[in-house]
Amino acid sequence: MRALPRLSRGQALLLALIYFEPLLIHPLGAGPLSPGPRTLGAPDIARLAAAAGLGSRGGAAPSPASLQETTSPGAYEGEHDRRAQRGCEDATGRVFRLGERFFPGHASCPCVCAEDGPVCAPPECPRLHPKCVRVESDGCCQQCKQVRSGCDFKGAKYGSLQEFKLSPCERCRCEADGEVTCVVSDCPLPECVDPVYEPKQCCPVCKHGPNCLAGSNVIPAGREVKVDECTTCNCNFDGDWYKTDRQATCIHDC
Repeated sequence: MRALPRLSRGQALLLALIYFEPLLIHPLGAGPLSPGPRTLGAPDIARLAAAAGLGSRGGAAPSPASLQETTSPGAYEGEHDRRAQRGCEDATGRVFRLGERFFPGHASCPCVCAEDGPVCAPPECPRLHPKCVRVESDGCCQQCKQVRSGCDFKGAKYGSLQEFKLSPCERCRCEADGEVTCVVSDCPLPECVDPVYEPKQCCPVCKHGPNCLAGSNVIPAGREVKVDECTTCNCNFDGDWYKTDRQATCIHDC
């Protein structure tokens, strides 16, 4: 196909008159216009060139053949074909055709070559393993390169989801992500004023059973104790009362 001729300002104005002249002279109600380029004769060219002011300034009006070539629809189709032939290029200069999937750069997500250029959309990346300890990226999606198996905690190794005790009161578990979580046992309030801690037990125990205090004297629950010549004390143990008042009830007889 031959290269399109370069139009001067006057030729461009003349071309516009050729296309819009039917709209200017076509009477309303005279039927539909026939769109598209028309084949013009010499009289038409002369008349429109005079309207464009080409003849009055000494410019030569273009020939009908050159105007027909300028307004040919094939010129626009040829430009579209050239755009389609260009395609898309990646970072290395490789050319891809329309509709082809490619990677524009080394660290990028895939794209599709479109008429207006690459169309890129990030894909749905796979979820990382919960025990992944080393993550790398290929520029588009993250990838797990190393998965942790178990836990290293205070010099000991534990399997995934394994439960263990650090002390009688502290229970721990090796989680799937390689972390260790621990909880401390919640001990109930002892039912005595002299609790003791036994080996391998978390919570204190009342070796002498429930009891109360009468000064420095320990009064067993449910018993009456004479603490001196004039004073008798007893420990009334009945649940909620004991949790709020651990003092024995004493009566003075002297």
